[in-house]
Amino acid sequence: MFHDRFVNRHIGPRENEIKEMLQTVGVSSIDELIDETIPADIRLKEPLKLQEGLTERRYFRRILSLGEKNKVFNTYIGMGYYDTITPAVILRNVLENPVWYTSYTPYQAEISQGRLEALLNFQTMVCELTALEIANASLLDESTAAAEAMIMMFNQRSRKMVKAGVNTLMVDEKTWPQTLDVLQTRANPLGIELRIQPKESFDFSDEVFGVILQYPNADGEILDYSSLTEQAHQKDIKVAVATDLLSLALLTPPGEWGADIVFGNSQRFGVPMGYGGPHAAFFAAREVFKRHMPGRIIGVTKDKHGNRALRMALQTREQHIKREKATSNICTAQALLATMAGFFGVYHGPEGIKMIAERIHNIAAFLTTEIEKLGYKQLNKNYFDTIRFKLPKHVKREDIEWLSLELEMNFRYFDNGEVGISIDETTNRQDMTWILEVFAKAANKKWLTVHEYPIGFTVENTFARKSEFMTQEVYNKYRSETEMVRYIKRLEHKDISLTHSMISLGSCTMKLNAATEMLPLSWIEFNGLHPFVPKNQALGYHEMMEELRRDLAEITGMADVSLMPNSGAAGEYTGLMVIREYHKNRGEGQRNVVLIPASAHGTNPASGVMAGMKVVVVGCDENGNIDLEQLKSKASEHKDSLAAIMITYPSTHGVFESSIKEMCRIIHENGGQVYLDGANMNAQVGLTTPGIIGADVCHLNLHKTFAIPHGGGGPGVGPIAVAEHLVEFLPSHPIMNNGHIGINAVAGAPWGSASVLPITYGYIKMMGAEGLKKATALAILNANYIAKRLENNYGVLYKGKNGRVAHELILECRHFKNSAGITEEDIAKRLMDFGFHAPTLSFPVHGTLMVEPTESESKEEIDRFIDALDAIYNEIKEIENGTADKEDNVLKNAPHTAGTVSADVWEHSYSREKAAWPRPWLKEHKFWVPVGRVDNAWGDRNLICTCGSPKEYELFDGE
Repeated sequence: MFHDRFVNRHIGPRENEIKEMLQTVGVSSIDELIDETIPADIRLKEPLKLQEGLTERRYFRRILSLGEKNKVFNTYIGMGYYDTITPAVILRNVLENPVWYTSYTPYQAEISQGRLEALLNFQTMVCELTALEIANASLLDESTAAAEAMIMMFNQRSRKMVKAGVNTLMVDEKTWPQTLDVLQTRANPLGIELRIQPKESFDFSDEVFGVILQYPNADGEILDYSSLTEQAHQKDIKVAVATDLLSLALLTPPGEWGADIVFGNSQRFGVPMGYGGPHAAFFAAREVFKRHMPGRIIGVTKDKHGNRALRMALQTREQHIKREKATSNICTAQALLATMAGFFGVYHGPEGIKMIAERIHNIAAFLTTEIEKLGYKQLNKNYFDTIRFKLPKHVKREDIEWLSLELEMNFRYFDNGEVGISIDETTNRQDMTWILEVFAKAANKKWLTVHEYPIGFTVENTFARKSEFMTQEVYNKYRSETEMVRYIKRLEHKDISLTHSMISLGSCTMKLNAATEMLPLSWIEFNGLHPFVPKNQALGYHEMMEELRRDLAEITGMADVSLMPNSGAAGEYTGLMVIREYHKNRGEGQRNVVLIPASAHGTNPASGVMAGMKVVVVGCDENGNIDLEQLKSKASEHKDSLAAIMITYPSTHGVFESSIKEMCRIIHENGGQVYLDGANMNAQVGLTTPGIIGADVCHLNLHKTFAIPHGGGGPGVGPIAVAEHLVEFLPSHPIMNNGHIGINAVAGAPWGSASVLPITYGYIKMMGAEGLKKATALAILNANYIAKRLENNYGVLYKGKNGRVAHELILECRHFKNSAGITEEDIAKRLMDFGFHAPTLSFPVHGTLMVEPTESESKEEIDRFIDALDAIYNEIKEIENGTADKEDNVLKNAPHTAGTVSADVWEHSYSREKAAWPRPWLKEHKFWVPVGRVDNAWGDRNLICTCGSPKEYELFDGE
């Protein structure tokens, strides 16, 4: 193998280190280890049919050539997607910065204070602009946020409504068509009836529980919904409003005219269109709904020293705790994009955001005046950025379309022949002249050359915002680039990411996100396209996506792939909905039972409920495997109503269960389909496939196995691969032909989060079949090496038939509670003093730590991690034998901040050296946590979810 092959850069251990690790594990070769780990009856007999891995240089040329096939026109289609200017200081220091894009979801708050503050800024900005009390830290996209609003209103029906079977949602027909489609997808399995009709014909009968409106509406018209909202509230009907966040700098925010929920897309705040995503949806609500909101909420709390700290609030709603009773199945948000949008707000401040909004409105108003002079009629009486024209009789729509394309512009074309133009932040004087030229030429008239930006146009006073917004200090002090970059860096230094050390999270696969894979994200050829442009303007995208679909189908052993689901949980849901439609199509719509092992990922039961299925849990045996006899019994018991089983493979317990093919056979014999949760696909690639195992559908976490970074909690991508008989049911799209004709859309964009797909495309192309197989094998080797090194001190909870683990393992920690009063959380917090992010805490087994090293970590780094855990074990032994105090010890007081270690007074029974420098290598690797151990309970009792709130000042007066 040539030295410049990418696989040698991606994989951590060198060949001599691999030999040492194999010796420690007790095998003579990688092949012997794999033979002992993966059941023989599911092993691939032939290599994957993928091209040979490209060098980084050859791949760079390949992706560059694909980008050149995309045509980046000035696009005025709107419909929820708009061109925007990403400030270079944010582009370079956030989007292109591995500290921000390789960090993990902030479950461990003490080492996540930077991204928590950035997300709190986003939440606060959303609350300020919408005039509502509470917001979450982002959702997947606007369309799925609408579905979450629908479900939240449905779940919050009064007892009287529930008893009466009230199940109708009124939706204004002037809502984005992609949102209407996703609402239909999500409503049907839950028994929600959608009434999509003009708002003028809304009938607030006793059957209605909620209303969804769009403001401004899908035509661009601004309407007064205040009286309609009041009528709804008189009937105890809740009102949710989709809105353009930027427009709220000028328009009366929905919170001020009575909306209960406000949602939408924050893409206009400096996040490129990216052919549809990823973008951070926002979701705000009245405070009364704070314990029912979907997604993550960042809150203010204090640490053990009484200092202000941040953390994710109300974590008891996490899916692995509430499972089928969870608020939502959302597991991934859009944290990286929310962070960018929040920084956009910080950098521009309220005056800058208002200036951008005013400029957009002024251009739209100016164009209205000038185009009407040419004989066209502008149909929107009140508008923010979108104008809609009825054409004169002698002008054909085709003339407008041909002339605009000649000048490399895209307009929106309505079915009735009208033409829409949505102005954005990037529109300039030359663009205005070109727009006027198109309409003038089509009408055979002269046009005006624009020399100055228009000013003086204002929104109708009835709709104009009177209230201030974003008055907090953070939005009013960082105006120069110097100060902004320093602020970003201050937050950056409060976070642990893959740039600091390995992140050993089981089931999360924090592998290398290679720089070459990431480069295209900043290229306008990939991030500058609107998702609804003609396909011939996105030929490079479609060539790439077609290759990617074929490669993923080959890797999974399936027939076809949908790229639409924009998170792993969305992939789960989509897979179940495809299975549901398959049964209905066969006249077996009664099949609604889904079997889910007790060891399954927490999102599985929640996804099952969302798909309208009845969850039946299958237990595990003493070895952590699915109880085969119980599975047989329950499959037989429900054979007439069995829809599917959801299996995570290898299991969440870190084991390749040897009876997997037998399980699939049992399900198929009883009429069900097999859904394979692909979260652990990185232990399969090149060695086995879901198709060989017997699955009918599987989802893939591209942000795990296939190198898309976690970004502090998103973006995620969760495409599904299906067997031949399910291809016809893959999700379609109401606007663009995405190659599938099955169920309604599951995301707003036709190809989901398209702009991050080049990462996975590059990973597969550069690794090749041989490299992918080696990556899987090394992931398994690294895990077994850790298991062997730590099994004596901690104990490995579950192993396979031959004593091997898969790509992850569960460390036993429960016995330390009795012997030393130490919990798995204490170990997790003490690891921070060693500069490491904790493994997965208390999942899937309470009181344990689940470790996944990935193939990208070197032996040196893995040894450092093992050394840290061994040191912590010895510290626990000191408590057990009385050398260390049971209450005042390094574990109970961890993590230790620089402030506590350097304080004038030190009253602990152990030394400062032991607290801060327990290992010599920390002299070079030390990461200082910015806060001590956070108090989650205090934060939930004193819930504060916006920065600079009066309540926060009251609780932290003088800090």
